[in-house]
Amino acid sequence: MIYGTGVDVCSIERLEQSLSRTENLGARLFHENERDLAPQSLAARFAAKEALAKALGTPAILVWNEIEVVKDTLGKPSLKFHGKTSEKIRNLGDLRFHLSMSHDGPVAVATVVVESI
Repeated sequence: MIYGTGVDVCSIERLEQSLSRTENLGARLFHENERDLAPQSLAARFAAKEALAKALGTPAILVWNEIEVVKDTLGKPSLKFHGKTSEKIRNLGDLRFHLSMSHDGPVAVATVVVESI
């Protein structure tokens, strides 16, 4: 059964400017394994985290830098949770997360579907 869905878009240039202008913003938004990625990849990951918050409907339980977007050997993205966020996600029940991300030109987009199993 579908628990929730979320979608978000992110301006690559706007995120890049925010990261260069605001000290430690990258450390607050991105897991340590994500921080050195290209701007378009960071924008897609930020959109994924925003889409996740929308899909769950409870964004207060999430800490952005405890959410990591990882890819399998074929390049399929998925969400990996760390720290207190991992514990809070587990407390929501048996959930499966589906993620799709893309970027083109000036924007990145992500969609998250949360499935209750």
